[in-house]
Amino acid sequence: MRRHFYISSSLDELEDVERELEGQGISTPHIHVLSLDDAAVAQHSHLHEVEAVLRTDVVHGTEVGALIGFFMAISILLIAHLSGWAQGPTWIPFVFLSIVVLGFCTWEGGFFGIQIKNKRFSHFESELKAGKHLFFVDIEAEKETILGDVIRAHPQLVLAGEGPSVPHWFIRLQDRFKRFVKAMP
Repeated sequence: MRRHFYISSSLDELEDVERELEGQGISTPHIHVLSLDDAAVAQHSHLHEVEAVLRTDVVHGTEVGALIGFFMAISILLIAHLSGWAQGPTWIPFVFLSIVVLGFCTWEGGFFGIQIKNKRFSHFESELKAGKHLFFVDIEAEKETILGDVIRAHPQLVLAGEGPSVPHWFIRLQDRFKRFVKAMP
């Protein structure tokens, strides 16, 4: 699955593109719009805006924090073992400390990540500041012809590049959750 990026200055056109893609069988979780003008995007109810948490680097920061926390927790247990402090039932405080350190580092990594803009969108910053909007589609290789046909019908969209997509299972999970929410009263 690949992510295709497009730049546009018209939210109306992006809304039309999204409707056409959905009409061709591409589900809403595959399509996103990123703009600095949140109020204008909110007026276009059919556009699927990038969630606020994904505009930041919170996911990557949390992963880095968890990795650091994991190594620190292993270090605590290793030091306790090698120093002889953890003989018999005295392992409990060191295991507890390891768990606390892992949790704290994970939380702190997410805290730092939420303060940083998502690196995947950083090279579009100048276009976004100029009032344009970023439109991107996560699509399977077999559906790229559908995307190409719809995009050709909208020559004002400018191709801004390609990149890695979110995992396929994540988009499927979003699809199922959306259907579940619609089915529930």
